Amino acid sequence: MGTESIEASFLSIFALISFFIFLLVSKYSDRVRGGALLDKDFSKPQAFHDIPVTRSGGIAAIISLSIFFYIYYLLYAEVLYNYILISYSVFLVGFLDDLRINIKPLKRLLLMVFLLFIIIYYLPIKIFNIDIPFLNSFMSSHLFSSIFTLLCFLFVINGANLIDGFNGLLTINLIIINIILTYININNQNLEFSILLISQIIILLSFLLFNFPNAKIFLGDSGAYLMGALTGLNTIITNNLNPKISSFFFCTLLFYLFFEVFFSFFRKLIQKKSPIYPDDQHLHMLSFYKISRAYGKNKGNYLNSIILNFLYLVLITPGLYVLNDTQLSRYWFFILLFIYLIIYSRLYRLTKN
Repeated sequence: MGTESIEASFLSIFALISFFIFLLVSKYSDRVRGGALLDKDFSKPQAFHDIPVTRSGGIAAIISLSIFFYIYYLLYAEVLYNYILISYSVFLVGFLDDLRINIKPLKRLLLMVFLLFIIIYYLPIKIFNIDIPFLNSFMSSHLFSSIFTLLCFLFVINGANLIDGFNGLLTINLIIINIILTYININNQNLEFSILLISQIIILLSFLLFNFPNAKIFLGDSGAYLMGALTGLNTIITNNLNPKISSFFFCTLLFYLFFEVFFSFFRKLIQKKSPIYPDDQHLHMLSFYKISRAYGKNKGNYLNSIILNFLYLVLITPGLYVLNDTQLSRYWFFILLFIYLIIYSRLYRLTKN
């Protein structure tokens, strides 16, 4: 049996394993700590469900990943230290909140910053291909490089957690991103790394079966942090493995997660709100209010995810045609930010009226 057949068989078996893990976790996780994982808070700004739903998607995802890491080691005799350390670190930070252990958002953020910085600095994890000339001179400094990489992770992780408010919204977005990363790496013969990416797509699809269109399980903070961090690391490694592709293309690929955090931070400061605490004026919430008026709350929940991700896919598609052109990739990235602001402004005025 050839290597490709072995890998295909492994991924098929892993897909079944992942599905049954999510099935079992969704069924029995409500018994953890007397139902501590059940989301019963229907009054928070980002709550759009009517019955308690378990926030145990992160548990199923980390179990599935652990099994994958072990089998990957058996296949390739390689321990994925960067993925393992980042996965468990961000999962544990988010899992504290899923268990309703009262840690203030700022302390949770500082804990994440500390753990990620240690991992990034000592492994180390670096970004080699950056199409911003003045930054390249600074990137020779290990400390600056580590801080810059840390900021990239924080934007993606917090962006993932921020948009994780509707059935399928974050999951479909991450599936799209990872499919494109897989396509790039397969085309450039990075086959072993592609197996790693496909395994994460399988985990996301397994979760989606139990979350969309009607949710039997949520990712929770642990799952959003985990899958967001992995997508950030996937993007960094793909950027490093494919130096002919403009780094601005990868900025384009992650623009929704990144700019949602960036824009929300300054919007809240202008509105004299705390940038750390959630509110109900994010893009995906404004679009939901508009859609739900026409289709109702329950249908509007998953329709919102479909519409926003379809729009996201349409907007990033032109970037695929210019991914090797730094100048055009840079222009398209900034055009996307401008389009985001136009859409947000329009939705904000409509919901206010």
